Formats: sequence, structure tokens, C-alpha cells
Amino acid sequence: MFALLALLLVLFWPATGLAWRWRRGLAASDRVEVEDALKHIWDGEYRERPATLDSLAGALGLGGRAAAELVDRLGRLDLLHHDNAALHLTPDGRREALRVIRIHRLWERYLADETGLDAREWHAHAERREHGTSEQQAAALAATLGHPRFDPHGDPIPMPSGEMPPHQGMPLTQLTADMAAEIVHIEDEPEAVFAQIVALGLVPGMRVRLLERTPHRLRVQAEAEEVVLAPVIAANVTVVALDEVAEPAEMTRLSVLTPGESAEVVALAVSCRGAQRRRLLDLGVVPGTRITSELRGPSGDPTAYRIRGALIALRSEQAAQIYVQKVQESPA
Repeated sequence: MFALLALLLVLFWPATGLAWRWRRGLAASDRVEVEDALKHIWDGEYRERPATLDSLAGALGLGGRAAAELVDRLGRLDLLHHDNAALHLTPDGRREALRVIRIHRLWERYLADETGLDAREWHAHAERREHGTSEQQAAALAATLGHPRFDPHGDPIPMPSGEMPPHQGMPLTQLTADMAAEIVHIEDEPEAVFAQIVALGLVPGMRVRLLERTPHRLRVQAEAEEVVLAPVIAANVTVVALDEVAEPAEMTRLSVLTPGESAEVVALAVSCRGAQRRRLLDLGVVPGTRITSELRGPSGDPTAYRIRGALIALRSEQAAQIYVQKVQESPA
């Protein structure tokens, strides 16, 4: 009898019992599903490609029946209505979607600027944090970050009022030969495509010029380097055309200097963020600073550079974040 009583207490004790915890977990799971659905429908409206029952099922990994039940639930909550096959948010649904999107993008901005987390992991980590972050916590996070306007992918961060700028730009695939542009957005899904874009070093804020386009590839000047993209990859990069891109002559990356060569800093790469950027700035790596490659490690990495009188070791991936102009030494 005592054992049965103890078992019942373990199962049904308020707040800490297994049954109570199971119910809380189920409620949290339902909330996550609702919020993810609202985000998907809002994204379709923002990009002028209305969501459908099939697109919702695919985005959330649901079967057709489960997706239909979710749409019915959202309708009863007055969060959406549907017109033929298209799903549309009500004013309440749109406010809730923008609240979650704001929190998600603030977390991505934080992860990019304040941690060393790999870019391919920002989205998943922000997904886990967005559902448990209150509006008060989001306001504090925004203040800590200086109220940023965009996330690290170039997506605008909604204001607390829900205000959002309109979608702008065009796919990189629409540039014509020798046309200059600035990257304003990089789509982070699907993950395999985003991983390739990250590997190429393309980030929002980077200025590019289309050098060549064929049915199978695009050859692009991206700051100091040339990169080659398949059209399916380039389609996930959004750009805004520029009149001209003024680049310093002979600009290159610090990592290409050989021991004994000197250069002056032109700029830090846009992709150099967070703690890594702060460290380089603290070392005096600012435009106009002279840097000399002094000694390379036995394996080729790291390299010792003389920066403002101090000898600093940088790995090749760190030195590649520094754009420089080589300095021609005068004969003694």
C-alpha cells in the first residue's frame, strides 16, 4: 500500500510529478508548433509567396492530417484564415509571428557578434531559444546589442511595434556582366546550400562584381578574391546594384604575405565579427597600420607578424580576415 501511494505521489504531485511535467512538455511542444507555423505563414506573405497547407506540412515536417489539424487550431484561435489554398495571418496572428521572428533574429545577431559559434549553427541555436524568451528579455537583449536593425543574414529585425521594411534586392544570378552590387541578404536554408556560401566567405555588406556568367557557373569578384558559384548557390544570395565599387589597387589578404614582406591595413573583412574583430582592433589592426610578416611556423601556421612594435601570432584564417596593400620597400 505504501509503495502504491509513493508511486502515485511521484506521478501526480503538483508541479514536479511526472504527469505534470509531461503535460507541461506537451503544452510547450504545442506552443512551439503554433509559433513555427505562424513564422512560416508570415514569411510567405513577406516574400509574396503565400503559404499553403502543403508548404506548411513540409516546413514543419508534418503529415497532411496533422498539418490540417494545426491549421484548424490556428483558425479557432483567430490567428489565420485561408482563401482557397492560400493561408493568411489575421492581425493577431501577424503580431504573434513578428514577436517570435524578432526574438529569433535578435538571438542570431547575439550569437554572431558575441560568441565564436559557427555561422551554420546560429539558426538552430536561435530556434531553441526563441520559444522561451519573453518580450522583456528580448528588449534587454536588443539594448545590449545596441538595437540592431538586421540579423547576420541581412534579414531585418522587426521593431517592437512590428514595423518592418519591405523586401528588397534581387538574386545574384540576375546581375549582368561587370555589374557591381552589395550583398544584402543570404538565405540560411537549405543548410547544405548555406554551408557552401559560408565556405566561400560571402556575407551581407560585402561588395561584389560579376565577372562572368555561364549556364553552369558565375565567376564573381568578392572584395579581394574571385569566387565561383553554381547558379543554384548564387540564387540564395540577394544583392542591391551599385553605381560603382571603388576598391583600393592591389588589395589582398594579410595571409598571402611571405616572411619579410610588409603591408598597410585597408580594412577588416565584413565576416570578421564579435570577439575576433575586437581582438584585432585591440591589437591596433586598423586602416593605415603597417604590418610585417616576420616568421612562419614549421607547419606553415601560425605566422608571427610585427604590429605596432609587438610580435603577434595569427593563424591563416585570422590573417585572411585582414585586407591590406603591400608596401614596396625602398632600397637601403
